[in-house]
Amino acid sequence: MSRARVRGTLLPALTSAAVSALALHAMRRLPAAVRQPWERANHAGAPVTLLEGPAWVLGAAAGSLVTGGPSSVTATARLAPAVVAVASGALGALDDLRGGASSKGLKGHLSALRRGEVTTGAIKIVGLGVTGLVGAALLDRGRRGPFSTLVGGAVVAGAANAVNLFDLRPGRALKVTACSAAPLLGGPGAAAPAALGASLGVIGDDLAARSMLGDTGANAAGALVGLAFVERTGLLGRAVALAGLTALTLASERVSFTAVIEGNPVLRRIDEWGRAPR
Repeated sequence: MSRARVRGTLLPALTSAAVSALALHAMRRLPAAVRQPWERANHAGAPVTLLEGPAWVLGAAAGSLVTGGPSSVTATARLAPAVVAVASGALGALDDLRGGASSKGLKGHLSALRRGEVTTGAIKIVGLGVTGLVGAALLDRGRRGPFSTLVGGAVVAGAANAVNLFDLRPGRALKVTACSAAPLLGGPGAAAPAALGASLGVIGDDLAARSMLGDTGANAAGALVGLAFVERTGLLGRAVALAGLTALTLASERVSFTAVIEGNPVLRRIDEWGRAPR
């Protein structure tokens, strides 16, 4: 890996880790009235804060704006990760703070739309599609055809939803994000190192079951990993990824990922690694 690529990986990753960790620490000291809407009970009934999500977004956005990568990366492509992280995080925050429990999952939100009910989840689905398309367009400007960009935008949106499906146990979504971003390090942009660094910055609190990503962080994390993949692939790679993400989303409507993980000794051990004892 060239020296420029090393700088383009280390600087965004370290910046994202530092900013996300500091942001979460600072947010814990906000006035109670500000923190209260972000407070939830996790799967075990223990109190957690969803402020990890905004902290993750701040860290990823800050890291993705750090320069140091190849000079061949265009200005619009450098801006894409920050735009995607902030926009997808904002859409997730809408669902975290205003979403109801009556409609869950893609099927639930689409069913609500057929009844004439516009849920925050439906708004998020449309918004993530637009965000993904904007992010792919910023990356592809002048380099890819419109259909490839359209598929790339769908990959970003699909990945945003996919990571959110795993935010059900401490550390799980962050591990999925880190494991997905790691193979994409060394690419032309900062999306992968920013996603990895932001995840490492908050994973301690998440594993300790003191905080969780919520839709704000999980949607942003998935979208940034999806963007990192789009950075490195053409139409064929994007189409394969979209098919896989679609299959994963459809499977989630019928299969419990938690049951699958807990039923496999290897996946269960990885899932539980670093987690605070119950």
